[in-house]
Amino acid sequence: MEEVRVRFPPSPTGYLHIGGARTALFNWLYAKKHNGKLILRIEDTDEERSTQASIDGILEGLQWLGIDWDEGPYFQTEFAADHITAANKLLASGHAYKCFCTKELLEQKREAAVAAKQEFGYDGTCRHLTAAEVQEKESQGIPSVIRFKVPVRHGSLGYDDQVLGCIERAYSDIEDFVIVRSNGKPLYLLCNVVDDIRDRITHVLRGQDHMSNTTRQVLLYEALQAKLPVFAHMPLTLDLQKRKISKRSHGEVVAVQFYRDNGFIPWALCNFLCLLGWNPGTEQEFFSREELVETFSLSRISRVNSVFNFKPGDPKFITDPKLIAINEHYLRTMDLDELGTLVRKELEEENLWNPAYEGARRDWYLATLNMIRDRFHTLKDFTTGGRAYFSDEYAIDPKPLAKNVLKFPELATWLPQLAERFATLAEFSVEETERVSREMADELAIKPGVLINGMRTVLTGQLAGPSMFDILMTLSREKVVARLKRIDHLFAAA
Repeated sequence: MEEVRVRFPPSPTGYLHIGGARTALFNWLYAKKHNGKLILRIEDTDEERSTQASIDGILEGLQWLGIDWDEGPYFQTEFAADHITAANKLLASGHAYKCFCTKELLEQKREAAVAAKQEFGYDGTCRHLTAAEVQEKESQGIPSVIRFKVPVRHGSLGYDDQVLGCIERAYSDIEDFVIVRSNGKPLYLLCNVVDDIRDRITHVLRGQDHMSNTTRQVLLYEALQAKLPVFAHMPLTLDLQKRKISKRSHGEVVAVQFYRDNGFIPWALCNFLCLLGWNPGTEQEFFSREELVETFSLSRISRVNSVFNFKPGDPKFITDPKLIAINEHYLRTMDLDELGTLVRKELEEENLWNPAYEGARRDWYLATLNMIRDRFHTLKDFTTGGRAYFSDEYAIDPKPLAKNVLKFPELATWLPQLAERFATLAEFSVEETERVSREMADELAIKPGVLINGMRTVLTGQLAGPSMFDILMTLSREKVVARLKRIDHLFAAA
């Protein structure tokens, strides 16, 4: 059986777009599913726009997502000689010709077609030049491009798309297209095909925005006497206004690095991206790597465009709410050791990491993450909403401060008194701390929630969270007593 070989060929002219990441993911899944190979090829022929920073960003983005490749990265510019050889082969076989039409002449013809309300396409002016006529024009120094000579055939050119079915286009609708510029640089159409032939690509999985190229590339495969790969064109991802998502319209949220920098779990993003345009045929939403590889198939890719549910400037959601929900799920359910590794990176960035969390305090560290993770949305929350567990320097949310602390000025006295009771307990436990808290509330003739909610805000800076008395055990008696006594500044600021 022929080995499955797929490729991801990004252009290094910017960031790794989440649409590109989805294409890479689908190719990766298909290769894994069929024990095949994924080839990474950097299509860097646009020398003016290609940058090393973009190349680095693409590689780092794929690595962060966990999308590994089996061959490459290859760089398209390294195979420029192959592209020129292929163009010359097409010239020699009569499948291409040199065109000397100037830009000015073509523009005049285009304007005439528009004025006549006709579609403009190259009319084949140079298609039938004799060898002598070509030589004469070249001797005059007239620049030329190389055009592919579309066969004069009746009917339509067709290919079988694994997502969209049979795709056909009338030969009469395909103009003779340029494959080499006047500066001698081959165009993407030709380079892409030549590279796929050389890399023995068996399946081309890409977005539907490439479909306009496919029929012309089918002709190139035929002319180069190469086996046609299997094509599968995936739906586009649009916003709520049915526009393609882009950095210009939607900002950094369309870049993979945005999710890395904002504390998303790599596989959570992969899980979300896979569901944009693919479904398993069941109600299952969350997949391990192994499950997704096992379940993935081209037959379940949707024919219709998917929707990225994001509104620029939305004060509540920094991205599609479904992605946030998926990320929350992984935060709540993932292996604690794996979560500990991810949170460590966040703590290190904020200078909150304690080496003891890998040693004597490892159990405390993991238990703390397990206790607080249920209410968090991203990894960043561990250093913001969870900062009080790792540092004595933490901000107090103004909303619970006003509601739970400043509303009861007596807490300036009550909480330090409660701290004294905690300090003298024979046993600092959940049961004992809850008992003395409720006893003190009874003595003061107040609801226990006044003390408990006041403690929560002072000790963690938050409105809500785990059980208050579990928090006390996690922080330790020493920290709890010190923090409850050190609250004068909260009332002074008010």
